Amino acid sequence: MRAKKVALLFALLLSPLADCAPDRSFHLMEASIADIHQAMLAGTLTCRDLVHQYLDRIRAYDQDGPAINSMLYINPASLQQADAMDQDFKRTHKLKPLACVPIVLKDNFDTADMPTTAGARTLKGAQPEKDAFAVKRLREAGALILGKSNLQEFASGGISVSSLGGQVKNPYDLTRTPGGSSGGTGAAVAANFAAAGTGSDTGGSVRSPSSANSLVGLRPTRGLISRDGIVPVSFTQDTIGPMTRTVADTARILDVMVGYDPNDPVTAFSVGNIPKTYTAFLKNGLQGARLGLLTNLLGSGPEYEPVNAVIAKAVDALKQQGAVIVPLDDPLLETKSLTANFRLNEPEFKAALNGYLQQQGSRVPVHSLAEIIASGNYHKPTLEKFFATAQSYEDGPNSPDYKDRRIKMEEIKIEVANLMAKNQLDALIYPHQKCLVLPIGATFQKDRNGVIAALAGFPAIEVPAGFSTPTPEAPIGVPVGLEFLGRAWAEPELLKLAFGFEQTTHYRKPPVSTPALARSEPQKNRIH
Repeated sequence: MRAKKVALLFALLLSPLADCAPDRSFHLMEASIADIHQAMLAGTLTCRDLVHQYLDRIRAYDQDGPAINSMLYINPASLQQADAMDQDFKRTHKLKPLACVPIVLKDNFDTADMPTTAGARTLKGAQPEKDAFAVKRLREAGALILGKSNLQEFASGGISVSSLGGQVKNPYDLTRTPGGSSGGTGAAVAANFAAAGTGSDTGGSVRSPSSANSLVGLRPTRGLISRDGIVPVSFTQDTIGPMTRTVADTARILDVMVGYDPNDPVTAFSVGNIPKTYTAFLKNGLQGARLGLLTNLLGSGPEYEPVNAVIAKAVDALKQQGAVIVPLDDPLLETKSLTANFRLNEPEFKAALNGYLQQQGSRVPVHSLAEIIASGNYHKPTLEKFFATAQSYEDGPNSPDYKDRRIKMEEIKIEVANLMAKNQLDALIYPHQKCLVLPIGATFQKDRNGVIAALAGFPAIEVPAGFSTPTPEAPIGVPVGLEFLGRAWAEPELLKLAFGFEQTTHYRKPPVSTPALARSEPQKNRIH
């Protein structure tokens, strides 16, 4: 039914209305924000044509062809909004920071003009009254919200399957998952369905799909970006951030998303910690940088060799740029134990979700986790155990178990800071995932290392580090990401490190499953 509705919407959006078309010298594939704005200023691209091209790709590859299944909703007013942006540019000859930048939002970001469901059938039709704080900031900067992306239901897991949207495929290997929980955004941005996207990150949900889709993904310092209007998992660990194809685009979107919001008081800590612009740090910061390689976050055994080989090559590239690599083994930072015993997802989820649902009032169909469980209408293979554990806490935030976990979180924060100080490090490095993302059908993505940044509350950025050996299922290999973890408010330093690595290696490649569409000539069937 969802596919039929999306197809009908495309038929309405893309119906032929005129026989004129703009100059098509603009190349959509891998286009950055700067590329888009340069073409608009040169008069070779209109906002309407840009949006139309992305819609063409979504129609061709998301529902048809390889059927990536990354999108839950398409903004029905996207072309009208593009027209308005074209008129504004024609009148002012000026572009806002994100003018006509088509962005996909993970569908746990509240939007006043589209449903927000967290991928859940139980929230089908839920319509928030207002935009999330970050969405409002994106729109004010000129961004065009192209649609809402599929995700791991309620952002709780690393496979990116939902009861409402089904399974997202990894465009680099259609037999594998795209990581998660922001896998719909990851697949969409990787496949050039939009210029950029957003995700949420509780334990690794921005960074996991960025790693698995050859993207740049940033988990910010806790408090840098407001979570107001985001369907929550953990009010302590939740963050949100950009997912892009380049470090420069991450910096540009970060500029817009950051800032104090009284509706998320933790953002008060960001005051005085935000530079005038993060784009000032788009320079190579690798020369002389001391980077701690956490060797205990590398796997041992045949299934881990593909990732280890990519990371070894990435480390060589860092050394060639003058970085000093300091191998470290810290048994306190064992991610399997940290994830199983100390994360706050389980004790905080019920209280956080119930609060959000009750705040929505009549705009949502259900108002508690208990109602969702009772309905049985959720993706049980990935959520049943988590839901049962979360529901079993009578008052999670006031339980002895919760207090023990909070103490452990503080210990991890100190351990990470002390490890960096003792070894005079600029950042820690490691693969976000010890092994490749798993085949479709798995219910839990094992061996993720993202929990360290989540518990410490420190920023971490994921950068494309290369690909595994090609196979028939993965023609150019499966992407692997390198993660840089810094101290609190160290986003500027992380951007310099990530930018230096990106510009030295250029490992990012688009997937072959979603190639450039043929240019139709003459173009009398395009809207103008």
